[in-house]
Amino acid sequence: MDIKGQVVVVTGAASGIGRALARAFAAAGAARVVCADLNLIGAEETASEINGLAIEANVSREADIAALIDRTEAEAGPIGIFCSNAGILSIGGPEVSDADWQRIWEVNVMAHIWAARHVVPRMIERGGGYLLNTASAAGLLNQVGSMPYGVTKHAAVGAAEWLAFTYGDQGIGVSVLCPQAVRSEMTRGHEEGVAAQDGMLEPEPVAEACLQAIRDESFLVLPHPEVKGYMQFKAENYDRWIGGMKKLNRKFGGRVEG
Repeated sequence: MDIKGQVVVVTGAASGIGRALARAFAAAGAARVVCADLNLIGAEETASEINGLAIEANVSREADIAALIDRTEAEAGPIGIFCSNAGILSIGGPEVSDADWQRIWEVNVMAHIWAARHVVPRMIERGGGYLLNTASAAGLLNQVGSMPYGVTKHAAVGAAEWLAFTYGDQGIGVSVLCPQAVRSEMTRGHEEGVAAQDGMLEPEPVAEACLQAIRDESFLVLPHPEVKGYMQFKAENYDRWIGGMKKLNRKFGGRVEG
């Protein structure tokens, strides 16, 4: 897909990958980049750098996502690319409270589904569009120390797969971003953690990998190429893979990483 001239929405645009995506789309010639975030001040800072539009949105609420799409199309034009990027982390396992499980489910999974619910029909009517959904390598492997993160990121990958094969013939492209550690507020203080063992990337090269995937219409975005090998090893010998994860859990299980 050609990025030049597209109206692009990026959620979680106040910092980290979201801010880098907004900058990268603007540099690539997007017609307008809408910077959405619960942190409106941060979104405004991002938007001011790129002559974008800042919109406050809580992606854990379907009404906010619907309003974001409505306002974008009213003020900036038809959305060509929607980047459902916002995400959160909850520490722990089954003991995590129902309230925390519900919130991470809403942000990490339902936000992707609500965005598709409200933007995909418009895109299909116009002849096509593109979804970029931020998941995590945790969605392909898992996450030592955080059951809610591992579970919801698996669901996010599954949702992206379904959207890709269901709407692909109707002009909808889908890419899913699955990095390991990326420097952000979520990973601050975890520079030596399990997710950073193959290196902690800066947000900018991750954003560029996403834009290239959109241009190439490639589904899986792996800024850490090692993840592909881990996926292959997992598929080849699940028991050995579980054994390896047990070793990582013994080493890092008490320190949760983003």
